Amino acid sequence: MTETILVAVAWPYANAEIHVGNLTGSYLPADIFARYHRLKGNKVLMVSGSDSHGTPITVRADAENSTPLEVYKRFHAGFLELFQQLGITYDVFTSTHTSNHFDVSQKIFLALNQNGFMFQEKQEQWYSPAQSRFLPDRYVEGICYICGFENARSDQCDQCGNMLEASKLIEPKSKIDGSTPELRETTHFFLDLGKLEPEIKRFLQSKEDFWRPNVLKQSLGQIQTDGLRGRPITRDLDWGIPVPLPGQTGKCLYVWFEAVIGYLSAAVEYGNFIEDQNAWKQWWTNPECKSYYFIGKDNIPFHAIIWPAELLGINTTFDEMMNSSNPQPLVLPYDVPANEFMNLEGKKISGSRNWAVYGRDFLTRYDPDPLRYYLTVNMPENRDTDWDWNDFYHRNNDELVATWGNLANRVLSFAHKHWDGIVPEPGELTEMDNELLQTINKGFVTISDEIEAVHLRAALQEAMRLASEVNKYLDTTAPWNQIKLNKQVAARAIFVAMQAIDSLKIMFAPFIPFTSQTLHNYLGHKDQLFGTQSVKTCMDELGDHDVLRYHPVGSGSKWHPSNLKAGDRFEKPSPLFKKLDNSIVEEERSRLGN
Repeated sequence: MTETILVAVAWPYANAEIHVGNLTGSYLPADIFARYHRLKGNKVLMVSGSDSHGTPITVRADAENSTPLEVYKRFHAGFLELFQQLGITYDVFTSTHTSNHFDVSQKIFLALNQNGFMFQEKQEQWYSPAQSRFLPDRYVEGICYICGFENARSDQCDQCGNMLEASKLIEPKSKIDGSTPELRETTHFFLDLGKLEPEIKRFLQSKEDFWRPNVLKQSLGQIQTDGLRGRPITRDLDWGIPVPLPGQTGKCLYVWFEAVIGYLSAAVEYGNFIEDQNAWKQWWTNPECKSYYFIGKDNIPFHAIIWPAELLGINTTFDEMMNSSNPQPLVLPYDVPANEFMNLEGKKISGSRNWAVYGRDFLTRYDPDPLRYYLTVNMPENRDTDWDWNDFYHRNNDELVATWGNLANRVLSFAHKHWDGIVPEPGELTEMDNELLQTINKGFVTISDEIEAVHLRAALQEAMRLASEVNKYLDTTAPWNQIKLNKQVAARAIFVAMQAIDSLKIMFAPFIPFTSQTLHNYLGHKDQLFGTQSVKTCMDELGDHDVLRYHPVGSGSKWHPSNLKAGDRFEKPSPLFKKLDNSIVEEERSRLGN
């Protein structure tokens, strides 16, 4: 049965290069998950974009004496390049600085206000006398009043993960000039989380059996401990989405409120691209749709509390605003498989100290599939993990090259040499042959179960284990020796191995799609496993913006055992992966911190 799957991916702030911690935290797991479901023949929509209104962008613009627009566009272009090179297949990767996103976000605001889940209240906010302006929360850092972390932002602590009340921050300092700000009154709109708390709590309790413990701890645990209170959703800013009500000049929607709306606005934008303005409803008003939110652990409260609160609060009103004849409530998150953090050589990744491995820089020296492979086997699904260059070197050579790449290359090269590029006739298969093929075929079920539970490390490990089983089979059947003694016996072993490799190629495809496509073609298949990507330049009231689009090919499921037959033609292969020299370990380590 075909499923409808929404893959919602964390929006990167357009103020810094994407590093391996970002990739393994959300972007890569989302792509693996989406690719798998496309291979299954499911209806997938994978969306995200550049978060262009966050204060990190304005902080950088101030530091560079530039503008937020220039900063956002520069880094957005880099994101598009990286995602194409690494094969992160968004159906739409857009940005929050589009007229479409402005429109959808303002509609959400108005729907919540109309439904009674907004209130206005005076609030003390940090004000800089030196700059004569209110400071957005990320402009102010100090000591967390909950855990004592010394570099907490005034809206959230990166160490304990709690959302903070800005006015309670201890020893606040302006990030711009180091001066001490003062608290002054200003009036803002608040999202009435207290009024929505019973529904949010019931929603989270329904997820206790299968959501990750870290997600429930930071959402349901927080509610049970402290409860929910109104949270301001506007700020005194000149870069962002204006509050769509009279008398609100100089007020913008706060970034944490409007950025999550991007999952919805990107789906609306997708419908505009395919000239079906109701296409978004397939994923947003369909109660059978499963929506997965791929984020890092620092974003859990915004996706497990705030966004569900917005969705519950608007109910059917947004669909009414979109001129629906039969308005429906929007779908709540099905799962929020938030990852922990990846460190680097035993230390926390830090852009300011150049203690990072950046995606685009990595790809100037290495191929994309080894990066995808290492980030998956080392994915921080349940605990923090560590990028280690020596481990990367060994994983590449000992697993990708020795276990999987050499298996495919030596079998196909041997078969091409002795059977002239034609899959050999096996004759009657033995019990050992059938057992191997049955073992491989069961992998489609086992790996499917792991991926659907978002246990991506376990799924990839199982695929590599099955490749090892084929190597063991070849060690026993030894077609390299049998070719001299009994060519038919060798033909049977090679046929079985080729079928196993043809199946394994599909299991590996979500994880290492580039080499899987190459191997698919070596095996004689002419079709594409996946679609293509392109960048589209769009024009609207805010100007031009570039959008990364994924174009699927074909239909129906490819997630099934090999149908390779005796007599089929195949190509002479080349090695799928490059063996690395151990000198790269010290070379790469020497780049860090400089």
